[in-house]
Amino acid sequence: MIRVLLADDHPLVRQGMRAVLDTVGDIEVAGEAGDGLEAVRRAVELLPDVIVMDLQLPGLHGIEATRQIRTRVPDAAVLVLTMFEDDTTVFAAVQAGALGYLVKGADGADIVAAIHAAAAGQPVFGAALAGRLRTWFVSPPPQDGPFPELTPRERDILDHLAAGLSNAEIGWRLHLSGKTVANNVSAILAKLHLTQRSQAIIRARDAGLGRSH
Repeated sequence: MIRVLLADDHPLVRQGMRAVLDTVGDIEVAGEAGDGLEAVRRAVELLPDVIVMDLQLPGLHGIEATRQIRTRVPDAAVLVLTMFEDDTTVFAAVQAGALGYLVKGADGADIVAAIHAAAAGQPVFGAALAGRLRTWFVSPPPQDGPFPELTPRERDILDHLAAGLSNAEIGWRLHLSGKTVANNVSAILAKLHLTQRSQAIIRARDAGLGRSH
């Protein structure tokens, strides 16, 4: 029996995945988590075989949650299921220890197959993502400027953070919602292996960001 932990902040998403997995004879949903901290805690408590992990989680970004789970529960496989498929996010998830990466919208059969593969220790990526990963590892793309692991939007937000702006002020300037800014700040901290906003500001200012505002 493959024991699965579902980590997603949307109850309806977890409910839909549970409904699919409950029809599979050799998969058991051992538990659910609605934020990143709970995902780590539940993984340590339940010792699941596979964690299906969203990335945009409150409390602790999914990339950092993945890193902590892989450290504390090394036998558990993390299968990312998210709506983001930009290269930097995919590579950051893989570097954090994710064994697989699927984009939300994958049908139930694909998710079930991915869980089976991850439980068997087999990497799981869609054809397009697998091709991009092979290309990247053979010839990593050149990155200009500081913090190449961040997306252009994340670098822009970090630049505004370094200038001392609040989330609300950044959202107003970039025409983004407060939740979007907060999610991006969480992603920035996870990708830079930081835990506090002030640490990101110091790193950004040391790299020359925040001076143009």
